[in-house]
Parts: sequence; structure tokens; C-alpha cells
Amino acid sequence: MANYFGAPSQPMQQYGVAPPVPPRPKLKRPSRLNFAAICLCLFVPWLLFCFMYAVMSFSLHYNDKITCYGCVFIGFLIVLGICKLAIDSIQKHDASADPSWFVFLAVASLIAWVAGVALGDMNFFYNMEPFYDVSNLNSYSSVDPSLMPGQQVMDAGQMTFVSGSRLDLKKAMGFRNLEVFCVAPIVKGNASTSQGEVASYDFWAVGLNCCSGASGNFACGEFNNPHASSGLRVMRKDQSTFYRLAVKQAEAAYGIKAKHPIFLYWMQDPVLEIAAYADEGMKDYMFGVFTFFAFLLFLILVAVVIFSKMG
Repeated sequence: MANYFGAPSQPMQQYGVAPPVPPRPKLKRPSRLNFAAICLCLFVPWLLFCFMYAVMSFSLHYNDKITCYGCVFIGFLIVLGICKLAIDSIQKHDASADPSWFVFLAVASLIAWVAGVALGDMNFFYNMEPFYDVSNLNSYSSVDPSLMPGQQVMDAGQMTFVSGSRLDLKKAMGFRNLEVFCVAPIVKGNASTSQGEVASYDFWAVGLNCCSGASGNFACGEFNNPHASSGLRVMRKDQSTFYRLAVKQAEAAYGIKAKHPIFLYWMQDPVLEIAAYADEGMKDYMFGVFTFFAFLLFLILVAVVIFSKMG
């Protein structure tokens, strides 16, 4: 119904009835595809992993364990701080703030810290610690296994034996304990002196799972290389214990003595082998760094899909 001027007339409000309440505008939820949050969730855990992995893998772990584990503790405090912020963002109940990526960051950081510490410790134990140990020990040349007692070169990291030195495969032995720990004495010529048999067999070539365990069977290292006359010291104390038991068996089986046995990997060039320890440690580190980055990227892609469906 129009009024006198042709304008539509306002509907008459019934007396005593409250005016209609206009609808409240809906609050806009934050976008799940937050590029800044995604970058934060990718690079913060990755950098934390790289730092923890490096701290536990390399020279700091070897030279200054207190500082090394102090850095690990600081990394853990960073993770706790991120987790505290994630919990606070959940408890705020603020519709304008989305805690999903904060929770993801906290979980990813915890995974990064644990993985970095664990993998770094493994890399150090298997690759870098033997490298640092051998590098810090002495190198001996022209060692005569028939004359020099093992006690005289207990600080040897690598040694080269005199010409004519070889492995006495007839006195090889293996000790079986889940794996087979193989040993064979290093001798000169026919392993005899003017007084007869060698007084003490103190130099032993060793290997893991390279013999049958039967007497006289040994195929470890460069056993068949005629130019091999050097040895690289075994630095793994857990393995040395079982090599010592294999030597004890050889003493009983062949009626020989080994007063101060030294365990060596038989080879031609120990210098290259020492460098290989460091190369393997660096290779494992780089592989872990790029693999963890790809792992984080995969988790973020999965999270983007899940969060977009939740929005």
C-alpha cells in the first residue's frame, strides 16, 4: 500500500510487540591454508632436527659431552615452549584463532627433537666415534708380529707390519653369539723364531660373520690380498669383548698364548679406511637431513587435506 507521495508505506507495527532482532553476522573462521603457518611448521622442526642431528653426530659429542648434552637439553626446552603455546591456543576458545597448525608444530617439533638426538647418536656410535678414536691414536710402521709384544703398542690406531707378515689361517677361530666373531693371528713368515713357536700371538685380524666358526675358516677383510700388510684398530668395545672370547677359544684349540691381544681389520691401506668412516658419517647426516625434510613435507600435505575438510 503506497502513501500520498507514492512511496511504499511501512508495515504497521503491532502495539506491544518487540521489533525483530536482526541476525548476528557470522564470525569468519581463519583460513586453514595459512601459508605463513605452513612455512613455520616446515622449517622450525626441520632446523631443530638438523641442529640436534649435528650436535649428536660430530666432534662436539666427542670433545665436550657436557656442552653437547646441554644443547640437547636446550632443544628440549624449545619443544616444551612450543607445546605450552599450543596448549594455550587450544584453551583460549577463540573462534577467530585456529590452533590446528600450532598443535601440528608442537608434534612435529617433538618428533624432530627425538629423531635428531636418536639418529645423531647412532651416526656417532657407528661412524664418527671410531673415526675420532683412531685419528687420536698413534700409527706404527714396521711392526714385527714375531718379536714385538702387543703391550708395547697398546696405543696403536693403525699399524703396518714388516714384509713377509701374513694371516695364519690354520689358527683361525670363530665365536658365535647371534653373530660370528672371527679371528686369525697375524704372523711373520712361518710364525716361528729361533726358539720355536711364537711366545705370544698378540696381533689378530678380525671380522664379523665372515667365517663359519670352524677352526681354520677365515675370509675377513682383505685376507686374500697379497699386498695387504696393515691393520686398523677395532674401536668398538662391545665387539672387542667377543673377539677376545674367540681368541680364548683359539688358545685352547691350538695350544697357543695371546697375552695382550690387539684386534685389527686386515687391509692394504688403513688411511683410506679411516677417511671412509668420516665420509660415511657425513653421508648419513646429509641423507637424514633431506629425508626428514621430505617427511615433514609429506606430513604437511596430509595435514592440509585433513584441515581443509575440517573447515
